[in-house]
Amino acid sequence: MTCDVLDDRLAAVSHLNQQKAKQSRDSLADGGRAFRKSLLNWFAINAKKYPWRSTRDPYAILVSELMLQQTQVVTVLERGFYDRWMKRFPDTQTLACAPPQEVLKLWEGLGYYSRARNLQAAARLIETELEGEFPGSVSEIKKLPGVGPYTAGAVASFAFDHPAAIVDGNVARVLARVFDFDQAVDSSGGLKTIWDLAGQLMPRRKNAKSREYNSALMELGQTLCKRAAPLCDRCPVARFCVTRDPESLPVKKTRQKTVLLEEDVLFARRKDAILLELESGSRRKGLWKLPALNRAETNKRPSDQERILLTLKYSITKYRVSLYVHQVKGSLADVSEQGRQWVDLTELETLTLGAPYRRVLEKLL
Repeated sequence: MTCDVLDDRLAAVSHLNQQKAKQSRDSLADGGRAFRKSLLNWFAINAKKYPWRSTRDPYAILVSELMLQQTQVVTVLERGFYDRWMKRFPDTQTLACAPPQEVLKLWEGLGYYSRARNLQAAARLIETELEGEFPGSVSEIKKLPGVGPYTAGAVASFAFDHPAAIVDGNVARVLARVFDFDQAVDSSGGLKTIWDLAGQLMPRRKNAKSREYNSALMELGQTLCKRAAPLCDRCPVARFCVTRDPESLPVKKTRQKTVLLEEDVLFARRKDAILLELESGSRRKGLWKLPALNRAETNKRPSDQERILLTLKYSITKYRVSLYVHQVKGSLADVSEQGRQWVDLTELETLTLGAPYRRVLEKLL
């Protein structure tokens, strides 16, 4: 950005703040109608094209919403996860009848595998208990496995055009700035207030463009009302926005401290087979991994590079993990331990592995 352009933008924002100081409009004064109209007019011109925006199928929308939890849109679309899933599991019946390992395999690379398990559990519930009929109200959608208030509201509004409020990170940021809300939006009290404000801004009746409005609110947070350097001079609802310091909002609680962990695994190979074991924890249940090495199994510390083939670092939630891959000697390659199995190299592509272990095998093989 050139200095001239930056100066022009700063001048525009300064002028906007001066206008706010003279007369700020209450976004709720007319029940939010003027706010919604301004936002919808902008969205009609600037809406991005996503496949889940061109369908009213609640199942397809649920798939997109669960995939987009903790995952960026670019990952879901450009790496083909959504398209592959919908091609293989186009409806709840197909997904409900699929082998769980095939479901997890198709999810590989997205992480947070409980989302895939919840999707299949929801499909089975719909097929067995609801006679194949997708629930149509927020309260009923919320009863599906893995579905919380945001996802239930998203499916209800995007699929059925119900006036259901939704609050994700983007929406919380927009509303905190519009209302100059300076409490932590991730606290219980702060989150309740944001949800209340979101509800008050929603249309009051069904089929009143709730689908477009919620999409527009989210897109505003993604494109203009960004975390850093928000483009206030281009914002369609700037005249309703009370804050004069948008980059200071939203306020959040102190972030959790990063926890450093070390993980030791074995790399055992004989002829054309690799020793693997099934995950035992709930986070990656049903996935394969390199066998865990208990420090008691060896007198060597990870700093002893004679036994280390590879060191790899990865992150998961608040944890930063240093993964040490040990070469195998003697009884350490014993397959008798429960859950361990020799797997032919030709079968690796058919198995679902956690991302760190897949990366290790790609490097070592």
